[in-house]
Amino acid sequence: MRHVQGRARRTGVALAAVLTSAALLAGCSFGSSGALGLGGAPGKHPAPEDVIHVTPDDDSKGIRPDQPLRVEVPDGRLQKVTVVRSLDAQDSPVPGHIGADGRTWQPDGDRLALAAKYTVDVVAKDANGRRSARHTTFATFVPDQRFIGYVTPENRAVVGTGMIVSIDFSREVTERAAVERAVRVSARPPVEIRPHWFGNSRLDFRPEQYWKPGTEVTVDLNLRDVQGAPGVYGLQDKTFVFTVGRSQVSLVDAARHIMQVRRDGRLLATVPITAGAPQNPTYNGKMVVMDMQDVTRMNSRTVGFGGEYDIPDVPHAMRLTDSGTFVHGNYWSPGAPGRINVSHGCVGLRDVKGGSSATPAGWFFDRSLVGDVIEVVGSTEKTVAPDNGLGGWNMSWNEWKAGSAVK
Repeated sequence: MRHVQGRARRTGVALAAVLTSAALLAGCSFGSSGALGLGGAPGKHPAPEDVIHVTPDDDSKGIRPDQPLRVEVPDGRLQKVTVVRSLDAQDSPVPGHIGADGRTWQPDGDRLALAAKYTVDVVAKDANGRRSARHTTFATFVPDQRFIGYVTPENRAVVGTGMIVSIDFSREVTERAAVERAVRVSARPPVEIRPHWFGNSRLDFRPEQYWKPGTEVTVDLNLRDVQGAPGVYGLQDKTFVFTVGRSQVSLVDAARHIMQVRRDGRLLATVPITAGAPQNPTYNGKMVVMDMQDVTRMNSRTVGFGGEYDIPDVPHAMRLTDSGTFVHGNYWSPGAPGRINVSHGCVGLRDVKGGSSATPAGWFFDRSLVGDVIEVVGSTEKTVAPDNGLGGWNMSWNEWKAGSAVK
């Protein structure tokens, strides 16, 4: 008999649990228009999509980044809005705010991300105080064409005071103002930094004067989803940081066959050099060391000189221009440095085959950084073009600033 009563008690508990669960479910609707609302009757509770309006529509595809994301309750108040963006296999919350009237929610940003899925979850009360919840999703447009920017100098580099930040884009940029606004270059300690476009695929940044030693420079590429050309959108959200080292500026006098090397304004050494021969003079003007190689091959065919030379092991090579101007060691004309100009436009310093730190070329190479300035005077050639390498220091500050696309 006690066994039967015990079973009856358990059955009563189970029945009470079912009734309690049903009562709880009746108090909230999650998509069924026939559910009971607070104080309502079956079939009278409106459908969630009638209470809560979400733009873009549920399950929509190909949403453009400038289309609005908005949640609205025409009659009632929003209680909670949660929006999650799934992008590159990572989920992140989308910050936003409910308006003062309690009826609208909007994101804090003004553009949607491309190639992303958005999930929207909303809880609200209608005008009669009944709670409703709505869950929607939508996906944004996936562009076929993307572009990225290749930044000079490299991240975490230590560079000379003449370094110019140069960004080469992988595609032609026709919306230059939009792309320029998406790139930020800042310095610590602060200094004014301005951009200059060279054509439609290169954007450079520099201050009015050379950087001060010890400056930390940050390059923020906020290019993701920025339209660079019709149907072409940026892919990067990336930050580069580099540090400016000591100051070293070297003055090459092509007529006197010497180079004066100054470190932090003090004359460090005077080095004999050979510059471009009369038929192939060296560019005048300010050039910046772009790259340094212990040894490299130099072939005249790659720079438009035909088959005049092919030297497989040029030591201590430092590139100054895109067109092929270098400062490098010279072991094949040992009597030329300090006496006569014999090169095809490069600046040669005495060296030995295989290179040696004991030679003038090795000594200079060991004390140089990418970003150091080498200025050539006394040549019969024109001034190097500002876009030939990092030659932007040959422009006045006003000329440089005029190259911005943002007016």
